[in-house]
Amino acid sequence: MPPRPPSATPQPSTGFITDVSRLLGSFRWAFMPLGLLALVAVGVHAAADTLDDRLVAVVDRVDAAFDGLVGRYDVTAPMVEWVSLELRTRIARILALTWELAADLVLALPALGYREAKSAAVKPAESWRAALEGPAEMPSWRALWRRCLRQPTPMRWLRPLSTAAVVVAGACTVAKLMQGTVYLSWRELMGDQVSDWVARGLALGALVGVLATLGWRAVLRNLQHADAACAQERGRRAFTRGLLGCAVVVPLALAAVLDATPLLSFLR
Repeated sequence: MPPRPPSATPQPSTGFITDVSRLLGSFRWAFMPLGLLALVAVGVHAAADTLDDRLVAVVDRVDAAFDGLVGRYDVTAPMVEWVSLELRTRIARILALTWELAADLVLALPALGYREAKSAAVKPAESWRAALEGPAEMPSWRALWRRCLRQPTPMRWLRPLSTAAVVVAGACTVAKLMQGTVYLSWRELMGDQVSDWVARGLALGALVGVLATLGWRAVLRNLQHADAACAQERGRRAFTRGLLGCAVVVPLALAAVLDATPLLSFLR
């Protein structure tokens, strides 16, 4: 009798959750850049919200100086009434919105250029290692850090640091939303103390999760963008590249660190 052909080994069946995970993973090229963009935009908005009162104070001082100048003469004295309190508040809001949109252009738009390694050997759990080593066409953390030390420029240092500040502020905003939602919805069912503990725990989990999945990637992407922009210039032009954008985002980053990052509030 002729030998029987070996039976084909049946392929192991995968579960429903695994199939859904693989399906969603095939769209990472789309939702990862959008997630980075959203996180940076939320952080910029949280920082800009803290500057409203300061901008109103600046507009009031400018208006007071203008009133003192035109009020000296009878001909120009009626001009004192041109800028009312409502108009000053509107001017401050327009300035804050313009500042926020400009910071979004500087920090959030580069996130749309985020691309992950295409190597199939890189597992999701090894994303940190892939970022440290980096593929041949994309500089790694180590290469970027080495260039920051050997060829320092304001753009190479200030853009990633500003991104880190607004990213932490954005993660805190998400965590506060989680904490407030859980506490208010569970307070009547579980009581104030238990719902407060659960809300704080979930908020800390959301904070760590957002930073671990999106936060460091946003910083890496802005560092890559700043490095590529500075690498196109030589000498003094590389040092002055991106100074206007740095001047836009650095004050917002300071506001994010000082007023929009309540990290200790999740522990008290």
